[in-house]
Amino acid sequence: MNGKNFYSKHLAPRLNDAATGVSSVMASLVCIVIGLVVGYLALLLLGWVTLSQEGTQVSFAELRQITWEKGFQAILHGGFFKSANTMGMGVRTEILQAAPLVMTGLSVAFAFKTGLFNIGAAGQYTVGAYFALYSALILKQPWWVCLIAAALGGAIWGAIPGIFKAFLNVNEVITAIMFNWIGLYGVNTLIYQAGTGPMFNLKTTKTFTVKQTSPESLIPSFNVQVDGKDYFGRAGLFEPTIGIFIAIGVALLIWFVLNKTTFGYELKACGHNKHAAKYAGINDKKNIVLSMTIAGALAGLGAGLFYLSGTKEWEPLVSTALPATGFNGISVALLASSDPIGCIFSALFISHITTGGSFMSAKIFPSEVADIISGVVIYLCAFSLLFKGSIRKLFVGATWVKLYKKVRGLFGKKPASAADTGKEEDA
Repeated sequence: MNGKNFYSKHLAPRLNDAATGVSSVMASLVCIVIGLVVGYLALLLLGWVTLSQEGTQVSFAELRQITWEKGFQAILHGGFFKSANTMGMGVRTEILQAAPLVMTGLSVAFAFKTGLFNIGAAGQYTVGAYFALYSALILKQPWWVCLIAAALGGAIWGAIPGIFKAFLNVNEVITAIMFNWIGLYGVNTLIYQAGTGPMFNLKTTKTFTVKQTSPESLIPSFNVQVDGKDYFGRAGLFEPTIGIFIAIGVALLIWFVLNKTTFGYELKACGHNKHAAKYAGINDKKNIVLSMTIAGALAGLGAGLFYLSGTKEWEPLVSTALPATGFNGISVALLASSDPIGCIFSALFISHITTGGSFMSAKIFPSEVADIISGVVIYLCAFSLLFKGSIRKLFVGATWVKLYKKVRGLFGKKPASAADTGKEEDA
């Protein structure tokens, strides 16, 4: 094989993939930076309004100092915010919130990759939580069995919109939204049962705690040593669970399935064009159902990672809104451009600013400012293709032309001009 063929067959595709990856990451960073700037401006405005209503007159310099010290600094530091991280509690909260976010983000991203919009992750998360809690509180199963049960519950609830889509051509968005609410109120009814449910604690109006009822159903925890001391305080009390590592492992598995297996190729082929996939001999109906089933299983598993951590119990009397984690999965997937590996980092980012938002001075700044930031970031993700193209031309393009020339020079072929190189690179 001569140098020209080796370049065109092996090096050129890899260089192009690398350029695409760099531009995607930089586009996401641009979205994050703009979101943080908007959040800072929102804090300035809210701080000025709040202080003015209290009759406190401050200069602009003082307003900026207050905004930074009592508001924006907490958002930037997240769970590491010093005044709220006693015995690692802030970091623990961030880790515990990030694990289910990774899973719901994977749920939405997996469906996106296969041409489907899984807006039903919240309902699948809810049903998964019920299966996990039932396995723990009633059946008293080990934690890994409870996680499998949670994934099974989410899979069942995700398969239903998939069946409607595959065999009746009903838009999955419509059925998923309806089954979100069916799942929520169905779970509340099954748990409450007019106050007599076996999982319902009438004294606390919540489900019984997993730690007291079935300790073996709790996901194992971990700790780290810092300066010879446990970072997360007393063992067994403030430690985060290994759920975050399970979520990362699942993300890597999903990436492998989508990019390195025939099954993943068939799923993505149906997503790009189900008619062409069907013509090529791929069973499009089967793959649509499987895609929504797997997406549902991922969301259900996320609920298991959260409710089996011992952090929170289900409250059927006040759970009249769908879990925010399910809808935040859409934000995670969009920010990650539906990349499974990217979902890990985007979930950690959203968990980071959300945790930090809860540490701001509540007298001056509402914690919802963190939601404003994530909302702006997600809104900007709609323009990610525009950002990618501009970044590729402005930043990546110039570097790529130089690298392109050097690589082509190694094989004895010099491009006619930079303009020609740019044309080839765009192609």
